[in-house]
Amino acid sequence: MARIIYSMLMSLDGYIAGPDGSIDLPVPEEELHRHFNEDMRLTAIALCGRRLYETMRFWDSPDRKTGAEEVERDFAHAWRETPKIVFSTTLRAVGANARLADGDAVAVARSLKAETDGQISVGGAELAGHLARAGLIDEYRLYMHPVVLGGGKPYFQHGLSLALRPLGTQSLSQGVTLPRYAPA
Repeated sequence: MARIIYSMLMSLDGYIAGPDGSIDLPVPEEELHRHFNEDMRLTAIALCGRRLYETMRFWDSPDRKTGAEEVERDFAHAWRETPKIVFSTTLRAVGANARLADGDAVAVARSLKAETDGQISVGGAELAGHLARAGLIDEYRLYMHPVVLGGGKPYFQHGLSLALRPLGTQSLSQGVTLPRYAPA
């Protein structure tokens, strides 16, 4: 049985995007990027909300294969190799190694969790909120950058109530702190 992990970069005040929806967080430098590369390689399936998927499509670009730095090419390769399921009511098509979900996110995630070995990643606050309410998320990874955005899209959806227990904290490069939690 797979473990479902929700992880996102965020500000110290809890936002994954700024007030206008833009990702106003520092771009990962090489050492932090390598951490994310390894995490992507460990991912058996990535569950993505539409907005996150559209942002991450950047890594499908042919420029990511040849013109980027080695650490970026490595991530792009891992991204392209990881199967993705995209939850959207507005997208009509997705890129290679991705498919649109044609059902309820909770039902799809529950089925995948039972049928998959390894790690399933969840990206996107709204999608994570649905799965959290259903008790499907096994671990929360809060990659906290030392910046304050002052508002925007929160890591945890408003109205979501969770009791969590700490799994540990790790200090990463660029001043990023990674606290990890599991449902209590």
